[in-house]
Amino acid sequence: MSERTVVVSDVHLGAVAAENERAFLAFLTEVPRWGDELLINGDLFDFWFEYREVIPRGQLDALARLRALVEGGIRVSFMGGNHDAWGGSFLRDEVGIEVLEEPARRPVGGRRAYIAHGDGLGGADWGYRALRCAARSRAGRSLFRWIHPDLGVPLARLASGTRRAQARDAEGESPRAARLASYAREVLAENVDVELVVFGHAHRPEVSELAPGRFYLNSGDWLHHNSFAVVTPEEIRLESYGRRGGS
Repeated sequence: MSERTVVVSDVHLGAVAAENERAFLAFLTEVPRWGDELLINGDLFDFWFEYREVIPRGQLDALARLRALVEGGIRVSFMGGNHDAWGGSFLRDEVGIEVLEEPARRPVGGRRAYIAHGDGLGGADWGYRALRCAARSRAGRSLFRWIHPDLGVPLARLASGTRRAQARDAEGESPRAARLASYAREVLAENVDVELVVFGHAHRPEVSELAPGRFYLNSGDWLHHNSFAVVTPEEIRLESYGRRGGS
């Protein structure tokens, strides 16, 4: 069982600014300095869909570095987000990543954790919840697979909204962050064995002790913060790549 887990989410490769993407690629090479496991909690890619015979182009650098981490003994786990929920056999078999089903309950840094990306949680947005269920269903995947990648991938990227989100102020996601923090409190109340709730999606780094010895963690994003978390049995620490020390 890993005792040092690095947690990251909401990188949005393919849509994030070039300097942020370069920083993330550099960060991947340094993951072993902080931990022996990497948990990617959704939206690593701004869009990812595995057709039976092809994958989206443009992410070779990131995939190669993730595979190098796996080959170097780092366990890499991936929870799909609302932009990249359609990972599958390529990530598992060719890259060596463990693909998690949401919600996952497993140790993170030696703590019993509840892990989800966070989209569709915390109330509100019923229309999005219905769309999410349809898009993640077997039927939804099958229908999208019938669209030629040269049409389907550009359409998905056009609809993503990530570049508009990066242009906004970093605090623009705060209502979503508040809803997820509140939902984390509910998860802890309903699951007495859970010590740590881990969400992404809110784009705001946060660590909160919601009950004695029981925490909520959001690792933030790479649109505004270049943030990640290091979880061990002794501490939960937020960092921003390029600035050493906790947040």
